Amino acid sequence: MKIALAQLNYHVGNFESNTAKIINHIKMARNNGADLVVFSELCVCGYPARDFLEFNEFISQCEGAAKAIAAACTGIACIIGIPIPNHKPEGKELNNSAYFIENGEVKAIVNKALLPNYDIFDEYRYFEPSVEFNCIEFKGIRIALTICEDLWNDIENPLYITRPMDILIKQQPDVMINIAASPFAYNHDEERIAILKDNASRYKLPLFYVNHVGAQTEIIFDGGSLVFDNTGKLVDELPYFEESLAYYTLAKDGIITPEHAATVKVERDSDIEQIHQAIILGIQDYFYKSGFSRAILGLSGGIDSAVVCALAAEALGAENVMAVLLPSKFSSDHSLKDAEDLVKNLGCKHETVPIRHITEAFETALHPQFKDLPFNIAEENIQSRSRAVVLMAMCNKFGYILLNTSNKSEAAVGYGTLYGDMCGGISVIGDVYKTQVFELARHINRHREIIPENSIIKPPSAELRPDQKDTDSLPEYDILDKILFEYIEHRCSSAEIIKMGFDEHTVRRVIRLTNLAEHKRYQTPPILRVSPKAFGMGRRMPIVGKYLS
Repeated sequence: MKIALAQLNYHVGNFESNTAKIINHIKMARNNGADLVVFSELCVCGYPARDFLEFNEFISQCEGAAKAIAAACTGIACIIGIPIPNHKPEGKELNNSAYFIENGEVKAIVNKALLPNYDIFDEYRYFEPSVEFNCIEFKGIRIALTICEDLWNDIENPLYITRPMDILIKQQPDVMINIAASPFAYNHDEERIAILKDNASRYKLPLFYVNHVGAQTEIIFDGGSLVFDNTGKLVDELPYFEESLAYYTLAKDGIITPEHAATVKVERDSDIEQIHQAIILGIQDYFYKSGFSRAILGLSGGIDSAVVCALAAEALGAENVMAVLLPSKFSSDHSLKDAEDLVKNLGCKHETVPIRHITEAFETALHPQFKDLPFNIAEENIQSRSRAVVLMAMCNKFGYILLNTSNKSEAAVGYGTLYGDMCGGISVIGDVYKTQVFELARHINRHREIIPENSIIKPPSAELRPDQKDTDSLPEYDILDKILFEYIEHRCSSAEIIKMGFDEHTVRRVIRLTNLAEHKRYQTPPILRVSPKAFGMGRRMPIVGKYLS
């Protein structure tokens, strides 16, 4: 049997585009002699559809799209992912399902059993877990079809008593097919391979795994669809961060022969290389799927805005990026030169709008209230908010989307100004720690100098008062980021982190700052998720909760 894997980029709710893309790949697979073409989880509507799933019209459009796909699926079979109504009298209203379509008809329906309900996942909010499992007969082959369940290594949720494959294996299947929507994190590719390898070895069956590729707001899917033989050996690994259609011949003895030159990575891409690719895809899809093409950002001469500007130019084309230099009376000459050197290296558009007179106007207007009180954070934040007013005005006038340039370290400890440097349409590096930003800058410069060396080596500063440095109020970033990583990613308590050898006062202060800044993070733009624990829907903390860690 010849099986095609379609690793595609879908758009949530764009039924016309998704349906056309699926039908086009059915035709391509049929023309290439495939017996079966496999698409990913919830491909019909895109993933995650979130509360769109609560609208009856949305589900009706899914059903209409499935009918159009079925009508086009002749002379070949296909597997598509789709939400369908749960017609049982009890339970949630929907199932997360897969249709097995052959010659224009839905011949089998498989419902997902193991519904993830952690981090960014909230599937039990919408779907009823399945308790019925049956293999699908097709051309003399018994197919064990599952929906993302093969990515569960250990079942922790007490709702789930057994794995679907533990039941399906008793029906003596010949092959496992798993359709998935597995989001990217820089450490996830190795975990995914290990878990799927374990499943293929455990059940002694070949395994075909199809993943989404593309970004849906903050969530990025990296593709990397996989094929294993019945010994658990990795036969093929589809490209990461790009669409792909691949063909395989499955023999009756379980031997799999790729039609193309199979690729299995000998060395995994570095974390920074993966983060780079993921952010590029995240920017592109956020803009294209939102109907925008041009970005704007404030360019300070510092490393954060320089990295974001370089990533945006790569993702959207330098001609579609406007960098605005917004010097204040505290901006250094070298910062302006570094910013000018960057736009020269990139070839992007740029404007200079000094904010000195803008901030002075605010200070003059507020003088009756502030009187002779000393300069403090109020005047610092006026500068940041003045920059935001200029940038948002240019967005309104010229149709740009503002890129937020805050990093994860700053977002964690609240080192940013609400309605100032924290505003924007999308946060590009909000899930990238400051130490990783430096690595990212070096990676961007791997072939030639794009980001000026001085932007990388100079001490980080917000330049909101004379001779200001980040370390005036924060620990060194190599210390800060390690503490934040243990607290955010590993959910360690202060006592546990202190036992690791970190200074007790520093640890408690960092955790206190992180907890106090929660209200700021609630008001930031969506953050492109590249780590296993990003701010946003994957880390849901109370604003007014008092937790002394």
